Amino acid sequence: MGFRKETLEYAASKKEMCVKNDTISDSLFSEYGVNRGLRDLNGKGVPTGLTNISKIISFKENEDGARTPCDGEIWYRGYNVRDLVKSFAPDGFGFEKTTYLLLMGELPDRDEMEDFVKILAKNRSLPTNFTRDVIMKAPTRDIMNSMTRSILTLASYDKNAASTDIDNTLRQCIMLIATFPILAIYAYHAYRHYEMNDSMYIHRPDPARSTAENLLMMLRPDREYTELEARVLDVALMLHMEHGGGNNSTFTTRVVTSSGTDTYAAIAAAMSSLKGPRHGGANIKVMEMMANIKENIKDWNDKDEIYAYLSRMMDGEVFDRKGLIYGMGHAIYSISDPRERIFKKFVLGLAESKGRNKELALYENIEELAPKVIAEKRHIFKGVSPNVDFYSGFVYSMMNIPLELYTPLFAVARISGWCAHRLEEIIGAGKIIRPAYISVMKEKDFPGAPAEL
Repeated sequence: MGFRKETLEYAASKKEMCVKNDTISDSLFSEYGVNRGLRDLNGKGVPTGLTNISKIISFKENEDGARTPCDGEIWYRGYNVRDLVKSFAPDGFGFEKTTYLLLMGELPDRDEMEDFVKILAKNRSLPTNFTRDVIMKAPTRDIMNSMTRSILTLASYDKNAASTDIDNTLRQCIMLIATFPILAIYAYHAYRHYEMNDSMYIHRPDPARSTAENLLMMLRPDREYTELEARVLDVALMLHMEHGGGNNSTFTTRVVTSSGTDTYAAIAAAMSSLKGPRHGGANIKVMEMMANIKENIKDWNDKDEIYAYLSRMMDGEVFDRKGLIYGMGHAIYSISDPRERIFKKFVLGLAESKGRNKELALYENIEELAPKVIAEKRHIFKGVSPNVDFYSGFVYSMMNIPLELYTPLFAVARISGWCAHRLEEIIGAGKIIRPAYISVMKEKDFPGAPAEL
């Protein structure tokens, strides 16, 4: 520990030096025409590739080339997600059907779906003693890190880990998609047992149940859940599994894949990207914000009181003092996030069944008032609307899903999209992704350097 303290003290003494030498002014980005985060002021991304997997619509172009904000839409393999949810959600296996669609590019017929569900069920297992030797060793509250460690360790059990042949890559993708729920839930139970002194129980997945059903069954001591809970979780997985290819973790998947590395390394890299609070951890910030709001607003139906508190939040006076209202706004969408609009219909039913209508009313009041507060406090280049993260945390809380599993559940869903993009990158790209950075470094004469070598 003394060594660590000494290193920390040394690092602290060098912090200002790093800040001084690594800060690049905004004016230089403008001077060189470089967009921070690969997005312009209107949120439009810099094109970095082509994809046939999904599409996002948030603006419509007029005849004169001007872009007009519109209600958001998202499409998987040519199908509107709204239609997929309507068609797949009733039987509870929407996640599995949509995964097949993303991976194979076509809707499955009945026989294809039965075969795919059977293959997923056969892959819902881990190598002998893997749970004991890997997941239960060095348990941590950071379930995403635990899962990433498990993913990389699974490569050691794969004789063809390094092969990027399409059939081998698809095999690896199916295996990881099937085992992700186990890696997440078992890692959580290990953390609860060893770090929180709770009881240990490990439920094996049921081959007859869907991914959503198995998640709830493996998580709960009594293995019980309602049909509505499983259906809502299934829809949540469908809505989170893919998002246009330009999101940070999917782009990471494609960048790493383009180097020729193996599936385990590519998915581990995507996990490391997703766990960031600006990406997969967004709904956790919403829940923390909502807890703060509930503590400080006396009347959840008083819109004036809510508006005033949100204004203070935007001014950086309350909550985390960062001047943000979490769950509001998106890098792409302006008028509406289609996932939020689809999901909210299921949120309403779940809130009714759980007796959480009073809390739902508070969410709806914030949904109404926050865009007005943001418009008043900020110079807006595009519209602001609630995103899917605004309600997803509320849904998980109604199902008694612990906060530590919020981002891992995102990963359980998004791995289907990652795998689809990995396959597309291997099949169609053929070049390593190597973006350019413009150097603004000033050359310096080395002090005391000899004139000649």
